[in-house]
Amino acid sequence: MRAVVQRVLNANVKVDGEVVGEIGKGLLVFLGIGVDDDSKDLDYMVEKISGLRIFEDEDYKMNLSLLDINGEMLVISQFTLYGDVRRGKRPSFTDSAQPELAENMYNQFIMKCENKGIRTEKGIFGADMKVELINDGPVTILIDSKKIF
Repeated sequence: MRAVVQRVLNANVKVDGEVVGEIGKGLLVFLGIGVDDDSKDLDYMVEKISGLRIFEDEDYKMNLSLLDINGEMLVISQFTLYGDVRRGKRPSFTDSAQPELAENMYNQFIMKCENKGIRTEKGIFGADMKVELINDGPVTILIDSKKIF
């Protein structure tokens, strides 16, 4: 499982011109599910992302997590995080999970975040989405559950 996590002041996602998910201060998470991902990957990502200490404390040090600041999360499905461009210029997506598995794990990720008390919004799986955000910092973190990077 892979994620691009951005600290935001606000973010929203639109489908067909209508806002389907919107948050204030918190994290925008682009989440990709890999062909070999399982419940261990899912649990790792929920814990890692919800506990990331990338919000500033009173001394302006990145020392607080989303849970600490009672922040919000917007999760966008993003199979292209598994795009492999090592050969040629057209990405191969063979490492991306099939849509049925990916959508199930995407929904489980959201549910587990909500169960931690995080107000979690989402896009529409598989839809053509338009994402707007105000990146705070900017702070952008890449996470891979297999710890490749």
